Amino acid sequence: MAYIIGTILVIIALIITGLIMRKRVYDVVDRLEGWKMEIMNRNIASELSRIKNLNLSGETQEKFEAWKERWEHILTKELPDIEEYLFDAEEAADRYRFPGARKTLRKVEQTLQSIETNIEEMLEELDLLMESEESSRKEIERIEPDLKDLRKILSQQRNQFGKAELRFDVELDELEEELHQYYELVDSGDYSEARKLVEELKQKLSDLATEMDEFPSIYQKCQHDLPEQLDELFKGLKDMKEDGYRIEHLGFEKEVHHYQRRLVECMESLEKGDTSQASALIPEIEDRLVEMYQLLEKEAIAKNYVETKISPYQDALNTLVNKFDATKEDVEQLKQSYYFEDSDMEKYLSLDKSISQLRKQLEDITNSIEQDNTAAHSDLRSDLEYGFKELDVLEEKHEEFKKRIQNLRKDEMEAKEKLTDMKNQLYQLNRRLNKSNIPGIPTFIWNKMDEAASKNNRVIEALEKQPLDMAEVQNALLEAKTAVDDVTEQTETMLDQAYLTEQVIQYANRYRSQYPTLSSKLSEAERLFRSYEYELALEHAAKAVEEVEPGALKHIESVQEAAN
Repeated sequence: MAYIIGTILVIIALIITGLIMRKRVYDVVDRLEGWKMEIMNRNIASELSRIKNLNLSGETQEKFEAWKERWEHILTKELPDIEEYLFDAEEAADRYRFPGARKTLRKVEQTLQSIETNIEEMLEELDLLMESEESSRKEIERIEPDLKDLRKILSQQRNQFGKAELRFDVELDELEEELHQYYELVDSGDYSEARKLVEELKQKLSDLATEMDEFPSIYQKCQHDLPEQLDELFKGLKDMKEDGYRIEHLGFEKEVHHYQRRLVECMESLEKGDTSQASALIPEIEDRLVEMYQLLEKEAIAKNYVETKISPYQDALNTLVNKFDATKEDVEQLKQSYYFEDSDMEKYLSLDKSISQLRKQLEDITNSIEQDNTAAHSDLRSDLEYGFKELDVLEEKHEEFKKRIQNLRKDEMEAKEKLTDMKNQLYQLNRRLNKSNIPGIPTFIWNKMDEAASKNNRVIEALEKQPLDMAEVQNALLEAKTAVDDVTEQTETMLDQAYLTEQVIQYANRYRSQYPTLSSKLSEAERLFRSYEYELALEHAAKAVEEVEPGALKHIESVQEAAN
């Protein structure tokens, strides 16, 4: 029983599946049928009839016949065949032969897609042909009057074209011939070729219009303007040479002749209507003319500069030479009394050499001016400008050197003054020691006094040498000052210690009877004081009094400072 039920269920499922698949086939058939009917109902014939507005001959006639034949084939053959295929697909679905039905439907869909592609291609070609015809016609409507205008310009302005008029006339004839070819192509229905011809004609006309517009100016420049400018420049060069300007080194005459020959060659090309050579040469000549006039102006300015500045320069150099000659005399005199450092002599010799070079340069410039040789004024100006700069530098160096040698005497006098001050300082120090009420002077103080005096004697010896070496004097002076300052400081310290020791012992005597230990320490301090050991004496006395009265030393020091 279960087997029977299962079988029944399977059969029912198969029936339902078959019905569903058949329904799907029917849906596809309906869709493709609708697609086919939509194609049939399109007004393609009306679209194709637009071409009848053109000349139905030649290429146009061939295309129209091909499109018409293709459309009729679609209507009479391909679409009826599709109808049969759709019927076969429905019949296969009714018999549950679904694979065959699907294969047939795929074929139908491919055929419809191919038909759509063919229709699109036909309509695109049709639109392109119509647009090409319209575009060409409008272009021709603009080209014809432009061509007539060029012909009119050439006719009215023949003198501005010279013999090149013939070449432009021939080109206009060729363009008019191409215009006639366009109409012939249109009459024969070859609109694609006509379109190509229009594009070429348009470009040629544009190029010719540009060339004719530029030609008169180029022709004028090559025939009149530039030759006149070159002639004027050549005449100017001749006049400048007669007026004493040195311009031979520029080589402009040769360059002018070169450009004149090239302009003659350009005119030959222009007479044939070829502007390429002239178009390149004209800016070259114009730019070079500007450069030439700038260089000539520079040379004229340089000549005026040389003529104006040569005399002031000569005076300035002579002034420096006279000053340096005076310095030379000073140096020779000073060398007998003073020793010159190597660096000072190097500066002196360098100045002498540089001034000699400027004198030689001035001589060369003067000879160039007087002999009227080929040296350019611009070069002479550069030499003069360099000379003025060098004069400023040498003036500054000369002043520095003069101050340096003048300082030799000044340094000697200052050294002697410092020596006198130090000798006086030692004398006053010695008097102070002799006047002091201390038991005696420590030996190290007298030793330092002797050392300072010896250093002063070395300064005297250095000052007495001939020639005088100020470097040696300054070195001896520095050592002497160090020794004098040192003995002064040591003496001041020693005296301060001695006076302070006396004050501390006197202050501590008030406690002597009360503190036996203090009395013993003060006795030792007094012994050291009488032995000139003032520093040790101060230490013993200060320590003893601080033990009895802390802070007493500071009090004694403040009292002594106030007294001083």
